[in-house]
Amino acid sequence: MTPQAKRIAVVEMQAETAISERRACQLVGLARSTLRYEPRRSLEDEQLQARIIELAQERRRFGYRRIHALLRREGYEINHKRTYRLYREASLAVRQRKRRKGVAVPREPLTLPEERNAVWSMDFIFDALSNGRRLKVLAIVDDCTKELVDLVADSSISGHYVCRVLDRAARFRGYPQAIRTDQGPEFTGKALDQWAYQHGVELKLIQAGKPTQNAFIESFNGKFRDECLNEHWFHSLDHARAILRQWRQDYNEHRPHSMLGYITPVEKAEQLRKQ
Repeated sequence: MTPQAKRIAVVEMQAETAISERRACQLVGLARSTLRYEPRRSLEDEQLQARIIELAQERRRFGYRRIHALLRREGYEINHKRTYRLYREASLAVRQRKRRKGVAVPREPLTLPEERNAVWSMDFIFDALSNGRRLKVLAIVDDCTKELVDLVADSSISGHYVCRVLDRAARFRGYPQAIRTDQGPEFTGKALDQWAYQHGVELKLIQAGKPTQNAFIESFNGKFRDECLNEHWFHSLDHARAILRQWRQDYNEHRPHSMLGYITPVEKAEQLRKQ
């Protein structure tokens, strides 16, 4: 039995019985001086712990071993056990981030649909405003006609946000038969899954780490970054949305597409309607 356990036993015996402290200590084999001993923290420990807390706040993902290395680099003569004790007493343990497991999906051959609204592809492209604020862009492309169904920019886009964008697009052109995406959290969450079930849309998830399985949207992403994002300096979110709106219209109505025989996506859609 450890000294700490003996202390607890003495306290419990005295609380539940009329036994004296001396007798309780004799029964568990604990010296009375040990029972009454209260450790005193040295000024050096307090200063050292204060420095450990400062380092942990500066480098939030550092554990005690890296902080110990920084302390040694600063000239502190301290072993890792002491660092660990002071680190734990300050409740500085780093919470481990759970690695998100990919969804197991069968690999499907990438084929070009022959009908409009047969398959849409979705993906996110990231950029930044002039003030450094993150810009997240959701791109939705019709795999058959290469029409840019929608191009939405915001600082943050959740799964529910994606569903609202899809509903808005469907009001003008109908719902697709299927949507192909990667395994991002916005696409594998409950919100999009329920939306797809309600509207009879099949979700085609590509295998984790295999962007070539969604090659149509990846090809678009390269064009979009090269011809739009790299050519503009966005002052604000409203400014970015205005530029993207103009670029989407130009992409659909004026820009010739090599995969369509150098006609525009709108012209391709018109050909299919006539057929």
